Amino acid sequence: MSGGSEIAVQESLPGTITRRDAARLLISAAASGLVLPVFASEHSAWHHIAGATVSSSEEAALASASWKPLVLSIAQEEELRVLSEAMLAGSTKAFVSRFIDLLLSVETDVTQKKFLGSLAAMDEEASEKFGKPFSKLTAQEQASLLSSVSRAPRSGDMTSAMRGHFEDLKEWIVPAYYSSEVGMRELGWTPDRVFGSYPTCTHAETDS
Repeated sequence: MSGGSEIAVQESLPGTITRRDAARLLISAAASGLVLPVFASEHSAWHHIAGATVSSSEEAALASASWKPLVLSIAQEEELRVLSEAMLAGSTKAFVSRFIDLLLSVETDVTQKKFLGSLAAMDEEASEKFGKPFSKLTAQEQASLLSSVSRAPRSGDMTSAMRGHFEDLKEWIVPAYYSSEVGMRELGWTPDRVFGSYPTCTHAETDS
């Protein structure tokens, strides 16, 4: 990996779109008010992707059978993979959990610890409500838990803290998914077509 905050992404091939180009497209659209607010975030994940140094090796390695996490433990990556899939179907195919691990590897210790704290809090919430970690919940239990924490009021209590953890995780999962070719195709991107008008996310937004 390059030094500083640079991060490698896949070089563009015929019929593909790089995460960098996808992120730039969505950030530009958000600035024009043409996509849902979820793309208007100032979260560093978007800017890591959009400002990336172009290289084929590291993102290509995300699909490798020999892939190993840089920041997350194997168990944490599994939890994140299941959580991401529950929030945005298709995240596993887009290697969202692995890409977030790559993004975290160029982040500060403070940011890494905050992310890991949010991931652990979600797991603890699952264990408290259902007696098992999030990755072991049924689809119905996952949906119930996510609905509960995403709609919690911002009141300064423990429930509100869980809402904050959910929002933190979402801020990483959304750009990791929608900057992928899988996510862009969901929005209507095709290799032979440039958006005439910018698309909108088809997933329901959580309450603010």
